[in-house]
Amino acid sequence: MLPPRIGKSFRWLVASSWATNLGDGISAAAGPLLVASLTDDPFRIALAALLSWAPPLVCGLYAGVLSDRHDRRLIVLIANAVRVMVLLGLIGTLVTGRLSVELALVGLGLLGTAEVFADNTTGTLAPMLVSRDDLPLANARLQAGFITLNQLAGPPVGAALFAAGRAWPLVAEAVLLCAGTLLVSRVTLPPHGRAEPAASVRRDLVEGVRWVVRHPAVRTLCLIVLIFNLAYGAAWSVLVLYASERLGLGSVGFGLITTVGAVGGILGTVAYGPLTARISMGNLMRAGLIIETGTYLILGVTTSPWVALPTFFLFGVHEFVWRTTAITVRQRAVPAQLQGRVGAVNIICVFGGMVVGAAVGGVLASRYGVIAPFRVAFVCAVVFLIALWPQMKHIAHGDSRPL
Repeated sequence: MLPPRIGKSFRWLVASSWATNLGDGISAAAGPLLVASLTDDPFRIALAALLSWAPPLVCGLYAGVLSDRHDRRLIVLIANAVRVMVLLGLIGTLVTGRLSVELALVGLGLLGTAEVFADNTTGTLAPMLVSRDDLPLANARLQAGFITLNQLAGPPVGAALFAAGRAWPLVAEAVLLCAGTLLVSRVTLPPHGRAEPAASVRRDLVEGVRWVVRHPAVRTLCLIVLIFNLAYGAAWSVLVLYASERLGLGSVGFGLITTVGAVGGILGTVAYGPLTARISMGNLMRAGLIIETGTYLILGVTTSPWVALPTFFLFGVHEFVWRTTAITVRQRAVPAQLQGRVGAVNIICVFGGMVVGAAVGGVLASRYGVIAPFRVAFVCAVVFLIALWPQMKHIAHGDSRPL
């Protein structure tokens, strides 16, 4: 899992990442449940979901600037400490019966904002701790924690804890964040050529965006992420309705689909090493885009769970392999002093595409039925794939070593 050459500091980083990912997975289920227990107003309940993706769009670029200017380990420590304090505040008001829905929403917003700073900065640490050749292994181990703990184990644990008592998931997340903070404090980082703090924030932001635009491989990655997430957001925005209305899986359908996809991600973690040993990263990403396009086609025509569920499983494998490969290509190409800002540009592309796609998917589903977003996503993905295919050569040559 973590061979000696990977180093002690990276092992501490992995342990910290896994602990905080479990806490974040618990929060993903417990946060909306907490708000729903305080109000039956659909608008306020929807605000809880909004607060899960708004902070990266609002604060992502500034978080990138901050991580390029200052001590990255210290930023992670402070961000996690803020999250623990917010959780303690929520626990205190909940136990004493003074927690209102407004306070809960403010708390969730603060947690999401602090998480942006913690996650953006944590994403810059791996290339500082391991060699370029070990980055695929390092990112695979970090992403394995995200898949298994954040997406697979965390939500059901959070829901079970909430059923036992509304404060318990908050307590569990606070404990896990404290553990993650203690573990990351053991990490020893080399200097990273920090950006000059005296420069204006706007100048730093422009420098990061300009670097992305001028670098063919990273520019292509960001374009692919932005454009394909439009299709992904449109289709996945109505996934809960698709599971019940199209596949007839009832109330358990959405959870079953999520679980099947996460299990596929676990297979991706096992297969990632052999895949990268035999297939170039450029070709892995090409294959991933073909799989994603085919996924929309299959889901757009089938009504059988026996066809759809294996498709979600394969998509889960693809999602892990794609994410790990994209992170590795970007980290290899980006100078240390720009990792935070370039990572933030990538996050903006991820969430920007998903938000716009979700809005389009909602309109399509309301007018033409729940299957319409999947069929439109397939058509768009085909067009995107044809248009972007020639640009994929930049990814294959975006590093000093062949990918």
